[in-house]
Parts: sequence; C-alpha cells; structure tokens
Amino acid sequence: MNLRDIDVFNAIMISGGAGAAATLLDTSQPAISRSLAKLEAELGFSLFDRIRGRLVPTREGQLFHAEVRANLVGLDRLKLRAAQIKEVGAGAIRVASLSALGHGLVPRAIAAFSRKHPQVRVSYQVRTSNVVRDLIASGSFDIGLAADEIDTSGVLHSVFTTPRAVCVMPEHHRLAQRSVITPADLDGEPFLALAPEDTVRLAMDRIFAEHGVHPRILVETPYGVTIAILAAQGLGIGLVNPFVIADRMIGGIAVRPFEPSVHFRALLLRPPDGANSRLVADFTSELFAVRNAFLVAD
Repeated sequence: MNLRDIDVFNAIMISGGAGAAATLLDTSQPAISRSLAKLEAELGFSLFDRIRGRLVPTREGQLFHAEVRANLVGLDRLKLRAAQIKEVGAGAIRVASLSALGHGLVPRAIAAFSRKHPQVRVSYQVRTSNVVRDLIASGSFDIGLAADEIDTSGVLHSVFTTPRAVCVMPEHHRLAQRSVITPADLDGEPFLALAPEDTVRLAMDRIFAEHGVHPRILVETPYGVTIAILAAQGLGIGLVNPFVIADRMIGGIAVRPFEPSVHFRALLLRPPDGANSRLVADFTSELFAVRNAFLVAD
C-alpha cells in the first residue's frame, strides 16, 4: 500500500464515486480506477461492489475506511505540526506571569531572549496566580511566575524573588514628606488594598491589628499595578511590589519604604513532566538576569 492509493480510496468514499474522486484529486477517472484495483489486490478483498456502474462500499470497505479516517487524522496532525515547526523555526516557548512581574520584569526578559533567539515564538499571558498555576500544571505553558499563596501541588516550584513592599501615593500627598511610612501614618487614611487572600495583604492586616490601626479601605484588587494607577489619580495610598513601578512606568506617584518591612514572594513554576529544553533554560536565565539587574539598581 502507498499513501496515494489510500487517498484515492478515501476520496471515493467521501465523494461518492470514481468521477467525483477524480475531480477532487485533480486526476483522471481511469487513474482512479487503476489505483483502486491495485489497492484491492494488495488488500486481498473488495472494497466496493460494482452495481449498475456505481461503486457501493462493501462491509469490508466500510471497516477499512474507519481505520483510514483514524490514520488520516494522525497524518493531518503531523502536517500541522510540521507547518508550525517551519513557521516558528527553532521552536516556541510559552510563558505566563502574575501581574506584579508581568508588565515590567517579564517583558524585559522576553526582549533579551528574543534578541538571542529571533526565530523562536514566545506565547505570553499575564493572568492571576491561580490561573498561572493551572496553565503550568496542565502542561499548556512551559514557565510560570506566581505568588506564593497558590496551591503548589502538581507543579515544580522554587522561589524566584522576595522583594520588599513599598508604599505608593500621589506625588503631592502629605505623607510623601516622610522618609519612611509606618502603620500609625495610615490610621484613617484612604487605603488601596491588595486582595484578601494575598500574603502581603494578610501580613498588613496583622500589622494593623497589632498597632490598633484602621486604614479606610477604598478599593481591593489583586493587581499592584491597579493600586499604583489609582494612587497616581489621587485616590489614596497602598502597598505594592516594587517591580510594578520599575523604571517609573507609572508617573505621578511618590514611593516610600514601609516599616516594619513586608516582603512579597514570587515562585517560578514548571510542569512536573516538562522537558528541560535549551529554550526553557535560556529563558529562565534571562528572567534571573533581569531580576538581578533590578535588585542592583534598586
């Protein structure tokens, strides 16, 4: 058997006859007939009954066609994969990140990586940490960055960075005159809070309770970048991951340290059975290089 004869048989089955199959395959009807006869001789059974000039599939022909369809699906997948490999050249890498690192650190790593691997396609998504974890656990993505409150079962994980939280506020806020912000400074202040399940939010709640402080929470959001933008709009003060405001990406804010110190903790995630490819290793190296450069600059 060869693939051409199989294609002829499949074309007859889906088109309903030798003439229609010839049109479908852009060939002659005699060529279709010769190919069919050759296939039947090789198989040792008839695929069609010839009834008043029509080809009617035999029971054996129907069973054989079911197998042909299944194998053609596999061939179509091979063709698709070959096209993808041709399109992206050396390959592709899939990255997902939480928002705090997703708008500054990771894009810088992507830029550095792409300069060294211009033929590699990078698929990138910024999602919540729980979604990032699910994308990695399912094997849909190769590398993930997520906050440490996620369920780490089903993924390989290691600590990526533990930056100290900073206070952001409108640049002309009265507290911008302070060199350090303390819990007492925030009593009664309009406050932009992280989501209740965030580990830094939980730590802040404990600190406020210990100091008998009650900030006036205006907004709760899982995204530090949202807190920084709202602060720039004059809405209040909040704590964010310093990577959110790297390189002054958001203007109109003042940034001050907070005492006692509170630290974010981001994890680097990998699928449990993910291949440790050269591309994954190279991209991971760029992530650490950008992280280290930021920490030195900070």
